[in-house]
Amino acid sequence: MCCFFKRGEGERAPTHAFFYTGTSRILASLWEVDDHATADLMGWFYEAIEKERMTPAAALRKTQVKMWQDPTLSAPFFWAAFQLHGEWR
Repeated sequence: MCCFFKRGEGERAPTHAFFYTGTSRILASLWEVDDHATADLMGWFYEAIEKERMTPAAALRKTQVKMWQDPTLSAPFFWAAFQLHGEWR
């Protein structure tokens, strides 16, 4: 077993490996999410960061609200799994 993983860490273990290598923040999913919904989420998320100059936390919130308001993506299954880890600003 790699030094990054400890018993009982569960889903946190992979994010710790990225932080160990110097990554300042990670957007991770708590469960397997539909590929098309994830592609939409990531596109809108990065668009909010790049074009609207939002912080990652604000961009994630805006994206999740946008998906919640879309009748085809409104189920929390599609957007609620994503969490921002690390530097939130």
